[in-house]
Amino acid sequence: MEFANLKNFDPEVMETIELEIKRQQEHIELIASENFVSLQVMEAMGSQLTNKYAEGYPSKRYYGGCEYVDMVENLAIERLKKLFGAEHANVQPHSGSNANLGVYFAVLKPGDKVLGMNLSQGGHLTHGSPVNISGTYFNFIAYGVDKETEVIDYDEVRKIA
Repeated sequence: MEFANLKNFDPEVMETIELEIKRQQEHIELIASENFVSLQVMEAMGSQLTNKYAEGYPSKRYYGGCEYVDMVENLAIERLKKLFGAEHANVQPHSGSNANLGVYFAVLKPGDKVLGMNLSQGGHLTHGSPVNISGTYFNFIAYGVDKETEVIDYDEVRKIA
């Protein structure tokens, strides 16, 4: 992404963003609630759409002026319905946990085996913890990192899978 305006207006903030870009390029973050989005998603999220407060659902918002946000959300809904062959879809997860559960129930059956990183080594409660619904509906098998190298042992993950 180009940041010409930000570079000129606030070079200190731009420098901080550049440091974060470098950090993300040189390190792997295993935090379940983080994400790497495509350039296209970053451009859309950095567009004028981000200026709009659009609480509610398309055509049923609490504030006016949401017609273009509605159009983008309706596109996402239609694409998701087509992808899953579904009659209905909701693209507004309340949280990462709800988003994970939505995916689990869309593509898994109760009791299905799922691999998830051990909570004590960077996993998330929704990756099979017994205190989370994911741990009661699905058969999560935890993997972790090698104690010596502190990296994922992919040979071990393959054996578990």
